[in-house]
Amino acid sequence: MSEQKDLLTTNQKALTINLDMPKYGTFAEIGAGQEVAREFFQAGGASGTIAKSISAYDMVFSDAIYGKAPRYVSRERLKLMLDHEYQLLIDRLSTTRGDRTTFFVFADTVATSNYKGTNEAHGWLGLRFQTEAKGEPSEIVLHVRMWDKEAVLQQQALGKVGVNFLYGAFYYRDDLGKLIESLRDNLGTDRIEIDMLRFSGPAFANVDNRLMSLYLVKFGLTNAVMFGQKGEVLQPSEVLHKKAILVERGSFRPVTHVNVDMLNCATAQFVQEPLVKGKDLVVIMEITMNNLLAAGALDAHDFLSRVDLLADIGFTVLISNYSEYYRLTSYFRRYTKEMIGVTMGINNLLEIFNEKYYENLEGGILESFGRLFRNSVKLYIYPMRQDAYEAYVAQNEFGHGVSNHAFASNVLINAKNVKIVDHLSNLYAHLLENHYIDCIVGFDTKILSIFSRDVLRRIKEKDPTWETMVPTPVVEAIKRRGLFGYAEAPVAAAGK
Repeated sequence: MSEQKDLLTTNQKALTINLDMPKYGTFAEIGAGQEVAREFFQAGGASGTIAKSISAYDMVFSDAIYGKAPRYVSRERLKLMLDHEYQLLIDRLSTTRGDRTTFFVFADTVATSNYKGTNEAHGWLGLRFQTEAKGEPSEIVLHVRMWDKEAVLQQQALGKVGVNFLYGAFYYRDDLGKLIESLRDNLGTDRIEIDMLRFSGPAFANVDNRLMSLYLVKFGLTNAVMFGQKGEVLQPSEVLHKKAILVERGSFRPVTHVNVDMLNCATAQFVQEPLVKGKDLVVIMEITMNNLLAAGALDAHDFLSRVDLLADIGFTVLISNYSEYYRLTSYFRRYTKEMIGVTMGINNLLEIFNEKYYENLEGGILESFGRLFRNSVKLYIYPMRQDAYEAYVAQNEFGHGVSNHAFASNVLINAKNVKIVDHLSNLYAHLLENHYIDCIVGFDTKILSIFSRDVLRRIKEKDPTWETMVPTPVVEAIKRRGLFGYAEAPVAAAGK
């Protein structure tokens, strides 16, 4: 993208659309005023673009026009609006101008801050549009959060996002990365967040919505996106609202028996917690953007491979840019007050106690732990073989951060016997004694030597033993799709 000073202004974008004669449609907006339509009216030439502008605020009027939906600010309500207004547009105008017009409907249903500022400022925006006269429509739907403190500023931000949305859909369809990045034009990312985006229809027949969602994180429009067990894009608040949450972070390149065993064991313990019994539960596998960008650039095929494999074995996936665990749990706190569990291996536990990660915090590691463990958060720690532990410590130069300790041969390192650097040992003992940190039990001792990096190496070396290290559906998917460099081993010639 160009520098901010070279971007088209919101007014210029709206005027460009107004002067684009084939484009003609309806604006239907509920909940924050006609903020997007206003931008087009103010730009001039709106009569060439706007067939109708409507704002049905009253619930009785709104229900009479669009039908009832469970919630007024919801994806369901937005769909009802798009369906009704688009059909009306086609029915009334296709005969008189359908052969020279590409019709569109823009709709939004939004809640800005109430007078007391106690509600969530967010909304659903949708665009259904033709790319050619008399053609089948395509559609883009997104969910936006507005972070301005005052409702009037939220309304202004919504107007700008809406114009960016229409302009991108009309003129950046051949570069969807540019379309997504342009949603923040003339706003930045401190005023708005877009945490869900979905493309559909003939104009986007070859678009993978998971990759499009990843661009939202890449361009700073949101900090996390979610995908369901069928690979579908999810809206986080719909999944996490008032749920107890258990999460495992990993590279999952590929997902192994250890990854699955860790989460299954932690889940069995988590559901027995007094604060979790009887509560709705969400179990999540999480990958950080840092992990996805480890090679320096985003590998779309690699990313989709990991998400596909996790979906194949029935897991919900979260992609976030939260390097620190306390930021991840704070993100979950947006949506729920219920208990949060985090499961991890010994290596990640050591990383949490590495003070270099908290140099940007005024209170250092104590501040980070205050944020991490507040409001019912618990860590479930999966054990590690002694040889792997010692190799990990040596490889990662943890000598300055981990106490020297001689273990008996073949001891499993767990949350109770792992040694933290001396000046943090009392802090660790406090967390352990008060059950903020707990050992995972019931694990499979036979699989503790499995690591994703070894599986990946064996796949590339055509060593068939990798198949014993991952779940059967993962084996089948890797072979079927040729993932992670998999290729059939050459068949030996007869008699050799």
